[in-house]
Amino acid sequence: MSVAFTKEESAETASETLLPDRPISSHPNLVTEAGLKALEAQLQQAREGYSAASTIEDVNERRRQAAGPMRDLRYFAERVRTAQLMPDPTSDETVAFGSTVTFSRDDGRVQTYRIVGEDEADPKLGSISYVSPVARVLMGKTIGDVVSVGDHELEIVAIS
Repeated sequence: MSVAFTKEESAETASETLLPDRPISSHPNLVTEAGLKALEAQLQQAREGYSAASTIEDVNERRRQAAGPMRDLRYFAERVRTAQLMPDPTSDETVAFGSTVTFSRDDGRVQTYRIVGEDEADPKLGSISYVSPVARVLMGKTIGDVVSVGDHELEIVAIS
């Protein structure tokens, strides 16, 4: 059946079924092993969501319910396709992708973060993206090095 013969409830309904793509970073898609597994799991969830939405009989409701999973399918398929699995760091002497770094700030706070890929970064859970300003200045540094981030100084106190 032609789309011309389906009834759209409103312009809002049509716009709900055509969600814009999620932005994809221009940086290389570096991932840890856990990050790749998480991307694959999210891709599978998007497939399942789309399959579930495809069973809805009402065409407008099916389109609405399928819009999010379809957008996620496109995003996660591309992220899995472009993922570059990075090996675990071979040394605790220098900060590298996958390292866990503890540093003290000039205000006395001590923070610990693991440097990971963009999709797996979650500062609240202790991980930051390798393209974040903090991670970029820490990469390649060693224990005792002091780096500047904006108006603040960070001293690396541990690497694991």
